[in-house]
Amino acid sequence: MVSIILFSLLVAEAALAQQRIGTVFVIALENHNLTQPADQTTPTQLLGNSAAPFQNSLITPGHPNAIDVSWASNYQNAGLGIHPSELNYIWSEAGSALGVTNDHEPYQESGGNNRNAVHLTGLLQQSGIGWKSYQEDIDLAKDEHGKLTATMLPQGDWTVPLHAIEGVSAAYTNPYNGSHSYHYAPKHNPPIFFTDTNGGNNPTNSNFQSRHYAPLQQLELDLRNDTVERYNWITPNLYNDSHDPLPEGFTYHGVHYTADQARVAQGDNFLSIIVPRIMASEAYKKNGVIIIWWDETEGENDSNRTLEEIVISPLAKGNAYTNKIKYTHSSDLLTMQRLFNVGPCLADACLATDLSDLFRPGAIP
Repeated sequence: MVSIILFSLLVAEAALAQQRIGTVFVIALENHNLTQPADQTTPTQLLGNSAAPFQNSLITPGHPNAIDVSWASNYQNAGLGIHPSELNYIWSEAGSALGVTNDHEPYQESGGNNRNAVHLTGLLQQSGIGWKSYQEDIDLAKDEHGKLTATMLPQGDWTVPLHAIEGVSAAYTNPYNGSHSYHYAPKHNPPIFFTDTNGGNNPTNSNFQSRHYAPLQQLELDLRNDTVERYNWITPNLYNDSHDPLPEGFTYHGVHYTADQARVAQGDNFLSIIVPRIMASEAYKKNGVIIIWWDETEGENDSNRTLEEIVISPLAKGNAYTNKIKYTHSSDLLTMQRLFNVGPCLADACLATDLSDLFRPGAIP
């Protein structure tokens, strides 16, 4: 009798596991509201923006792109005054800005390195759960002038990218926007601000944490080989994340955009390429989730300005389901802690509502 009960419990547990989220992909973008008051014209909002057709297709019920999509219509800034960018990326790890007030590099004077703070990827690491930070424009070979090329370095030459990488090179062509401009910024790389996941002030290939920081080109290989980690943070460069317009502007679906609309179009173009690639992978098909995450509201911190937060998963409620629940970056953090069973809950995450309502029952334990 005992063996029958035990077998039944094991079967039930296996059934539950099949209903839970597997691999997580977070794609981080920048500096635009989803919605904002009509009298705010700069930057332009994303909802209904003609330069963002892919993003808008994801949140349109009945659109083929929305089949696996749920989204948050009331996703607000992490807290009052949580600006600039770096504070929000740190918050995504720790549920707090941890006293950081600027965009400085981790070991820069008055920088943002929080040596002893408990945080998400540190907890994953302690629990033996794999994580990786894919950052565009890192770990690429340089030409004889010290400019980047499009050639990815072998993994033994990877580093922990503590410092910004910026420039223009004829030997480098961006695979998403076609330009020769590149720009990586540490402020958009969350795990790099914590000593247990950055390995100390060591930007050489001897840093034992360098294996966690991969060039974005590596993602293609890892998806194809089904070797991605359980938790994956993806940051495009400052052009593809909608932070900066390309100097020459950007042509998208036959329309040439400049200034802020170019920023929007560049980010939308990036998402329209990378999201289907992730969705085609085995990691996604086995109950994976893609979370499209935006860092901060622009203008004010009030409820009249919302951020875009889209989840794409076979376990999402789907067809552009949404709700009016208030979410913040603390909601994402709490969701990750529950999903991976790592804790205790961190700072403001203890007060948040997780993302469970966007998924089918049981997807988030």
